[in-house]
Amino acid sequence: MTNIDWNRVLDSISQNAKESDVEDRFVKPLLETLGFSFYESVRQFNTGNGIVDFAARKNHSDDNFSLSKINPYLLIEVKGRVSGRSPINLAEGTPKYKEAKKQITDYLLGLKCRTSQWGIITNATDIQVFRKHGKIVLPATDCMRINKNNIIEVITKIKNLLENPPKALSVCIYNDKGGVGKTTTTINLAAILRQQQKKVLVVDFDPQQGDLTDSLGLGEGKVKLSDCLVDRKLNIKETIQPFNVKNKAGQLVKVFDVIPSDSGLSKFMGYEYEARIEKGSARLRDLLKIFVSEYDYILVDAPTNWTFFSKSCVVASDVILMPTEHNNFSSLKNAAKVIKQFLPEVKKLRNDGGPIALPIFFNKHKETEPSKKRALSEIKAILTVKKGDDDCLDPDLLPYYWPKATKSELDKTIFAIPEYEVVSSAAFSRKPAVFQHKKAAEYYLKLAKEYFLYE
Repeated sequence: MTNIDWNRVLDSISQNAKESDVEDRFVKPLLETLGFSFYESVRQFNTGNGIVDFAARKNHSDDNFSLSKINPYLLIEVKGRVSGRSPINLAEGTPKYKEAKKQITDYLLGLKCRTSQWGIITNATDIQVFRKHGKIVLPATDCMRINKNNIIEVITKIKNLLENPPKALSVCIYNDKGGVGKTTTTINLAAILRQQQKKVLVVDFDPQQGDLTDSLGLGEGKVKLSDCLVDRKLNIKETIQPFNVKNKAGQLVKVFDVIPSDSGLSKFMGYEYEARIEKGSARLRDLLKIFVSEYDYILVDAPTNWTFFSKSCVVASDVILMPTEHNNFSSLKNAAKVIKQFLPEVKKLRNDGGPIALPIFFNKHKETEPSKKRALSEIKAILTVKKGDDDCLDPDLLPYYWPKATKSELDKTIFAIPEYEVVSSAAFSRKPAVFQHKKAAEYYLKLAKEYFLYE
């Protein structure tokens, strides 16, 4: 940390500070404290998707960022404390917060910001950090209110994040409705990510069926996940089983790692046993933290229904990927329940801004005109809310069902994985469908690129 007097800094910023005041009096010393020199930051940086107020990156021996202005690491979007005579409230959930969040997300996904990993929004009253992993932008902290008592703690927290970025994105594949292909999605997404040179860990946290573990032909190891939940002396790494396939030469090649389900998990379905787990549904997240610097993706296959197990999977994840079926109306409605009811519950528990939901996709999709019409009608009913005497589409749910919709055009496109017989039968061969069928591989690669990977 530098010798900046942060009490003095905060005293220097008036309650009526304009954006330029916040930039000069707060963001400049913030960048210095975060370890960026004058020559390692740029103002009014063109992201390729709009102009962000600040961009920063450490200089290399042969590259001065302030001159080259390429490959930024950190972006900062700044707001004033007032606009005209109106105060600007950046507290989470406010209109100005939503606007600033969208801006930093768009900037981080700009063509000139492929290397950017972090974004910050602030007006020197509130501050929040966002992390980018591939095409995903997610909160890395909650929206923090700044004051003299916590300013050093807040900046230290931000500095530690920037200097120790996690490698992995943790993804929970979940829908509160069964039969939508969660396990199939997990297996084939893991396989296709491995084909894209990503290192993947898969976690089967289903206490009853353990379909993922069975589908891959795996069994329990000497150390079980169920034992790790209660015994802190055990090494979670020893639960890992490699999933291998034979190459054309007949040699076994590891595809990805798996923490399998085991017979001991089912005992935690009883409350008296669940109560023995220290930190409850947060325990799985603690166990998986050791892997965030080792893998590119951690995929967690969650069981159906909102139980200790499914809640643990959501708590342990950065993002929630929700398969649905266009003709399974319960799966469509239950996705809204996850977004509106379960995620807010978990966010309060975690208190770090996460996790977030990704837009739904249709799985095992075999569409007809009548079924398409019924699905769109059902989704419209889910999205429709009363606003005074008029009906309107819920702006909080719309991005999760029709993510391409804008104010000017109601694009109802939803990503879909077509129905393939080879996908449903792949479990019998203990081999992901993407390794057996070219079309299956194409569509799961499209799924990976739709949500996670750059083209």
